[in-house]
Amino acid sequence: MAGTSNSEVSVGEPSIKTHRNGHVGVIELNRPKSINALDHEMALAMERTLREWETDDSVATVVVRGAGDRGLCAGGDIVAIHRDAKELSVTGARGDRADRAAADSPSGRFWRDEYRLNHYISRYPKPYVALMDGIVMGGGVGISAHGNTRIVTDRTRLAMPEVGIGFVPDVGGTHLLARVPDQLGTYMALTTAPANGADAVALGIADHYVPAESLDALVDALATRPVGDVLAEFAVEPPASSLHGDGEWIAEAFATDDVAEIIANCRAVGSEGATKTADKIESKSPLALRVALRSLREAAATPSLAESLRREYRVSLRSLLHPDMAEGIRAQVIDKDRNPQWQPVADITSATIDDFFAQLPDDVELADADRLDNPDPQEISNV
Repeated sequence: MAGTSNSEVSVGEPSIKTHRNGHVGVIELNRPKSINALDHEMALAMERTLREWETDDSVATVVVRGAGDRGLCAGGDIVAIHRDAKELSVTGARGDRADRAAADSPSGRFWRDEYRLNHYISRYPKPYVALMDGIVMGGGVGISAHGNTRIVTDRTRLAMPEVGIGFVPDVGGTHLLARVPDQLGTYMALTTAPANGADAVALGIADHYVPAESLDALVDALATRPVGDVLAEFAVEPPASSLHGDGEWIAEAFATDDVAEIIANCRAVGSEGATKTADKIESKSPLALRVALRSLREAAATPSLAESLRREYRVSLRSLLHPDMAEGIRAQVIDKDRNPQWQPVADITSATIDDFFAQLPDDVELADADRLDNPDPQEISNV
C-alpha cells in the first residue's frame, strides 16, 4: 500500500488511460504528479479492462505502465488512508464490531478489491507485461510483481516501505518477499531498503532488464510480434546486484523469528553496513516490525498467494485499529516532522500480535481463491 499523498490528474484527464496498438493493449496509470498513486477507482478500472481484454481475441498482450518519468506507481493514496486510521484507532475498539467498521471504511473496501486484483493478475492467462520503471512501491508492486512478464530498468527503485508508517507489507508483498533467498526479502521488509533493477532480477522479483530508453520501442514492437521475440531483442544482461552481494551476513542475521535478535545480530556483525541496518530497523514501528516478521514467516509456509492475501487483509484491517499507523503517516506525510511516537516495545505482548492474525467475522473475511478469481460482476462496477 504505502505510497504517496493525494494529487489529482488535470481536469478532464482519466486516472487510468487505455489504448490499443495492433495486438497489444496498454493500461497506463495516469496520476504522474503523485507518481501514479493507486486508488479504489483505478483498481476497479484496471480489473474491468483486464477482464474485457482476457476474452478479446484481438488482444494478444497486455502492457501496464505509468505516466510520466518518475515511476510506475508509488503505492496507495496514504493521505486518504490516514483519515480512516485516525478515526478508527482513536476509539481503541476491538472485536467483531471494530473489524466490520474497518472493513466498511473506504480503506477496507479499497483493499478488498485491490487484493482481488493482485490475485487476478497473478493468474492472468495472457502475457501481462509490467514495466517496472522508476519508483515501484507498495501497491505498485502489487500490480506488477505478480504478473507473468516483469520488466525492470536502470531507473527502477522497488520497495515495500510500510513498516516506516506503522503498517505491514500487503498486496501480496509478504508472499513475494518470503520467497526471496538468503533472507533478503525479510531485510527489505524490515529496513524498507529499495532494490534497483539488477537487484530485483537477482532476487526473483522481476524477470527481464531493459534500458529505460528502450521501453517505448519495446511496446511498439509488441503490437505486431510475440513477447518472447521482442524480449530477445530488447532485454539485456543486468549489472551485478549490490544487494545480493550482502547475502551472506544478511542470511545469518535475519534467520531468527525475533526482531530484537535480528537487531542484535546485525550489531554483532560489526560492519558499517550492518550497524546502519540495525539503526534503520530500530527507527521503524516496533509493532509493525513484529507483525511484518510474523507475516513473512507465515507466508513462507503458505503455498498460495490467495492465502497470503487473506492474511494480509486481516492484518491491514487491524492496522487501521492501532494508533501506530495513523501516527506513522502523520509523521512521514502529514506533518512531515519525521518523529513518530510509536507504541513502546514494552507494551507489545504476544497477544497484541496474535490479534492481528485472528480470523475475521465470516462476512468480513477476504474471499477464498475461487471467489477471488470469479467475483460478482456487480463488484467491479463503478464506485
